[in-house]
Amino acid sequence: EVQLVESGGGLVQPGGSLRLSCAASGFTFSSYVFSWVRQAPGKELERISTISRSGSATTYSDSVKGRFTISRDNANNTLYLQMDSLKPEDTAVYYCQTTYFGEVTKGQGTQVTVSS
Repeated sequence: EVQLVESGGGLVQPGGSLRLSCAASGFTFSSYVFSWVRQAPGKELERISTISRSGSATTYSDSVKGRFTISRDNANNTLYLQMDSLKPEDTAVYYCQTTYFGEVTKGQGTQVTVSS
């Protein structure tokens, strides 16, 4: 069974940092491109970062470029998102996502709230 489990969210003050993790199981993690996506209240899902199978190539949305860093550990089947210089507009539920046999698959999400 394919499982993606996000963790690491929480409440943080503006300017703070968080590191999200996504533990994957049930499939060959290293064979898949992964993304982090987020959904803020009342807004559409936003893809914020993508990483290649090897981790050598990454992309970022303009909204997080220079502040967030995506990485992966293929030996431990884990995806990460280091979030620095957080802003209130980063408040959202964050999901890791991949496309498995043509179907978009994501976890249950982890809530990130940036507030003073």
